[in-house]
Amino acid sequence: MTIGQPERATQNRMIAQMCGETSGAAGGPDTKGMGWRYLGDWHQRLGNANIEPDLLRPWLTARGYDPEVITKAIAELQRAARMDGLKLYEANRATFDMLRYGVQVTPGPGEAPVTVRFIDWEDPAANDLGVAEEVAITAKNPKAYNKRPDLILYVNGIALGVVELKKSTVEVGEGIRQTLDNQRPEFIRQFFTTIQITFAGNDMQGLRYAAIQTPQPYWLAWKEDSEITLPLERDVSQMLTPDRFLELINDFILFDAGIKKVTRPNQYFAVKAAQEAVRARKSGIIWQTQGSGKSLIMVMLARWIRETLPDARILVVTDRKELDEQIETVFGNTGDKVRRARSGADLLAALADPKERVVSSLVHKFGRREEDELDAVFYGFTGTPLLKSDKQTSLEVFGPYIGTPYRFNEAVEDGVVLDLRYEASPATSSWTWS
Repeated sequence: MTIGQPERATQNRMIAQMCGETSGAAGGPDTKGMGWRYLGDWHQRLGNANIEPDLLRPWLTARGYDPEVITKAIAELQRAARMDGLKLYEANRATFDMLRYGVQVTPGPGEAPVTVRFIDWEDPAANDLGVAEEVAITAKNPKAYNKRPDLILYVNGIALGVVELKKSTVEVGEGIRQTLDNQRPEFIRQFFTTIQITFAGNDMQGLRYAAIQTPQPYWLAWKEDSEITLPLERDVSQMLTPDRFLELINDFILFDAGIKKVTRPNQYFAVKAAQEAVRARKSGIIWQTQGSGKSLIMVMLARWIRETLPDARILVVTDRKELDEQIETVFGNTGDKVRRARSGADLLAALADPKERVVSSLVHKFGRREEDELDAVFYGFTGTPLLKSDKQTSLEVFGPYIGTPYRFNEAVEDGVVLDLRYEASPATSSWTWS
């Protein structure tokens, strides 16, 4: 890598890394790619859109859907993506639900509805994954400039990712600002109704990522061990493999009371470690510092448990009323219903009702049972270090730590929390947030 080389060279290398040497983009090392195919330079292509029927229809046909069903399903998805009278957040959530759960289509009068699924979440390699570059998109306002994102990531002809790249001497923040400008109503906001993750990057800083409409200070850097030393190449290899990219969208995106959120690395790895523990039916402690988003970890883990284990029930036990209220609010804001037990008797009634998949309760309502009567797997969530006096007890109740603890100093480095400093003087001493 040569510092200061043109943005075009960076773009070429990223395409070669993702699509391989047969991508049609400029050169690059001999590589088989990551499972994406090169769709071409769409600078002069007319009618570029976030839903490309010419790519989506063949994939749905290969899945066995009838032509009439395909036509109706694509029309439903396009209707949701048009933003008719909706804010971007609302339209994006509507299309997300269709992409994640499919859409029901009635083939004809009197016929049973068919659920059309636009993406195979279980087998990422079964999808048609394509990368188009220099995608020219017409601005909403005729007086505004048209836009041309560097890379668009299409899955079965549906745009799910946008990438803005800068040369190594230009701050990645410039790419972030450009992406946010593109989402303004006078430009190409309508294109982002299907976009699930936005990326900006350069060679020296690697990729930054965020959900739509995320202000610049809240864009995230991915953190994961790798033998790859070049930041951009490393981040692409970790975030944009088909498995990881689709997993982040399917399992790690939340719509939280008007704000779309995508997982932080610490949340992702905590949930992944907890998933393995759930599969093995092993209890444990998830240690994440205060302010790291433990409630959202609970939401993402609970959603995965409900969908993966249809017969599973989830009970969230807290030791303070405000935490119990917080759990109900967080789950509710993300669209997940929680039955909040108001008394011990109400808790028993909730647990007896199989329709109540997630229940919350204060610990004193939970009561006590003999150990041999329990058939539950316990997971403890804490944001403070365990004292020596109670550490052993906690480990005995919940089991060992699950995954790698996310500590306070790491959260400070990631910009998740503010640092805590102790200032002392002869007269007074105090704790202050820096």
